[in-house]
Amino acid sequence: MTEESFDIVVFGATSFVGKILCSYMAEQYGLGGSVRWAVAGRSRVKLEALRASLGKAADSLELIVADASDEVALKAMVARAKVIISTVGPYALYGEPLVKVCAETGTDYVDLTGETQWIRRMVRRYEDVAQASGARIVHCCGFDSIPSDLGVHFLEREANAKFGAPATRVKMGVKAIKGGMSGGTVASLMNVMKEVAKEPELKKELADPYSICPREHGFSARQRNITGVKFDKDLGRWLAPFIMAAINTRVVHRTNALNGKAYGAHFRYDEAMMMKSRMQATVATLGMGIFMVLAAMAPTRYLLERFVVPKPGEGPSPDEQLNGFYDLRFFGKTEAGDVIRARVTGDRDPGYGSTAKMLAQAGICLAQDIAKPDLKGGFWTPATALGDKLIDRLEKHAGLVFALDD
Repeated sequence: MTEESFDIVVFGATSFVGKILCSYMAEQYGLGGSVRWAVAGRSRVKLEALRASLGKAADSLELIVADASDEVALKAMVARAKVIISTVGPYALYGEPLVKVCAETGTDYVDLTGETQWIRRMVRRYEDVAQASGARIVHCCGFDSIPSDLGVHFLEREANAKFGAPATRVKMGVKAIKGGMSGGTVASLMNVMKEVAKEPELKKELADPYSICPREHGFSARQRNITGVKFDKDLGRWLAPFIMAAINTRVVHRTNALNGKAYGAHFRYDEAMMMKSRMQATVATLGMGIFMVLAAMAPTRYLLERFVVPKPGEGPSPDEQLNGFYDLRFFGKTEAGDVIRARVTGDRDPGYGSTAKMLAQAGICLAQDIAKPDLKGGFWTPATALGDKLIDRLEKHAGLVFALDD
């Protein structure tokens, strides 16, 4: 094969989510069809086992051996692809060399990180490089943060069409969700806790709602952060903290900044779990609080990792993935007081089954739908890079629905 042989190379293909993604790619596109793709990882033996698991039709699937720390091998890999899809996390531990190589070579890149401290570092270190080379880097292309980022994008598009103005106040409530806990997500969370223990000043950065916005963002609106039990009249439910809000809200604010404050200079956005009763909200809040306290202390964090939470590479069974789902509700209000409501739903468990499909479609969208002249190099969000074209793909191929509510 010649250079740039593939639309997509899946790096970390033998990870838990990588395997699901490859199975989805094989089912949806096969080989030699509309999407040219290959798989990559550090172990040829594991890659061969993955290829065998995909059936006879995958016999010609090309395998690329590359280690996350080997820049020479990474450069050889990215030279053959339009877009790299990376599932190799925690990204703060293993992700930087690949981002660096893609930024330097002009190769487009998507991942499913939810690690704001790492995203901030990558933007600070490599945005100028990516802008010069033309590399489009798009983080957060899984459950965190495509449903939130594109959900707000969809709501704002409809608000402008209906009212001629954006919703400057938006709330997202998780109405229903079912899915197993992700070992990879837990590993990333635990690594953040370890980083905070080593660098206490990081805690202030993580608390900043605009932490991954461009330096010159100029935002000063005080953002609501749901840390306890609260009744919200707009959503009509008791609220409890949502663990993914810490990344999703940051991505949405970066989208607003990159879009020239299209949602408003004083745009406010928050996320929470919607509960049926105060008691249910209280139990959920206490449970999350206890977990975070235990995860923050080294001895109890070790016990959680050793005996309680799933390990990287572990996750829900195929049946659990198939039977999982999520239902997110958005409430928006314009400066004039006009109200708009929307919902985003997914048909698989959020952490793996739906994430794998979203990540695959984000990579394909960047490779096939967004021409280089139409989007310059740099670090983008799902909404600013892919927008309506990705919404269309997700509804057609990934089991998501974006709709207005009455």
